Amino acid sequence: MFNRKFDVQNFVMKKNIGNFDRLIRILAAAFLVILIFSVPIQGGLAIFLSVLGGLFFLTGVAGNCPLYSLLGINTCKAKHVKGSH
Repeated sequence: MFNRKFDVQNFVMKKNIGNFDRLIRILAAAFLVILIFSVPIQGGLAIFLSVLGGLFFLTGVAGNCPLYSLLGINTCKAKHVKGSH
């Protein structure tokens, strides 16, 4: 199914989330924390929202989203290379 050879360079978590995407994820995590503590949410929904908020926060801070890696998505802007136009 997957024909990729295992390579340490491919295994290292490279940033694939741009600054705007990171900001949105961190703000979404903060919103979920505020929602969980301000509205009486209990049970499975509270656990789900907590996990979702934690994932948003961790991926936002780390700058890497494993799902983006699997889907080949990269929202980071390419850095300008000297000598190219």
